[in-house]
Amino acid sequence: MKATKILFPTDFSHCSDSALPLATALARDTGAKLLIVHVEEPPLAYGGGEMYYGTPDPVTEDLRKMLQKVVPSDPAVAHEHHLVVGDPAVAVAELAKSEGVDFIVMGTHGRTGLRRLLMGSVAEAIVRRSPCPVLTMKEPHENE
Repeated sequence: MKATKILFPTDFSHCSDSALPLATALARDTGAKLLIVHVEEPPLAYGGGEMYYGTPDPVTEDLRKMLQKVVPSDPAVAHEHHLVVGDPAVAVAELAKSEGVDFIVMGTHGRTGLRRLLMGSVAEAIVRRSPCPVLTMKEPHENE
């Protein structure tokens, strides 16, 4: 398999961290550049149209610093960082399309049932919207 770009979305969780070695290995083995992306969600709008900005937690500059620390374990793998704003699933799919990404590698919490219904699934939404194949990896649990 030949690839030129692989997209790795991160939310800085252990779940997404667990997929980085796989994304790194695939990028190394296919000669692809690894695009490491974090999506900052915009402020919420209330019913009256007013925006709630609150106290950014963390602020954009902190997110940028956190993102720069997410790097492939193999220093030979070419990579670049992208910090974008928007709905995570939409932003990841749009970046994949605009960058001509060959596939996406990402971690998933693997929630099912009521927890999935209440919390949603960003991974599922990305799979539905993605213009390219998506490889999801469920974080292994100690007791499994």
